[in-house]
Amino acid sequence: MQKGAHTQYDLQFHVVWITKYRKKILVGKIASMLKVLLMQGCSAKGITIIKGNIQPEYVHLLISIPPSLSIAQVMQYLKGRSSKKLQEDFSWLKKQFWGQHMWATGYFCRSVGKVTQDTIIEYIESQKDDIDDIFVKDGML
Repeated sequence: MQKGAHTQYDLQFHVVWITKYRKKILVGKIASMLKVLLMQGCSAKGITIIKGNIQPEYVHLLISIPPSLSIAQVMQYLKGRSSKKLQEDFSWLKKQFWGQHMWATGYFCRSVGKVTQDTIIEYIESQKDDIDDIFVKDGML
């Protein structure tokens, strides 16, 4: 559980993204620098890396993000920042990736939690009183 000024949250996501053209370039000094860039970038935005793994053509992260950020914002920031900095420090990467895009478009993302949907529904039902009951059927109030 993380805490903000007026919030408590536990928003965890498993994210995966790959290099453009699935080029196996995330090795050696590039992988080491990418690790540092991801740790710095996450720290700057209040993102906690719970676990991470860099493979030659993809990155896996389990992260906890503050509620003020969307996962789309996080991914845009991490992919954009890391691509820019890596291509600045390793100029030969610019020739490998046209248009300065080192990462493939898109990413995989799945939320992670310890509480199931059934548990939450059961909890809400146990709290209800007859006055303020809200029922949702087929996505409509």
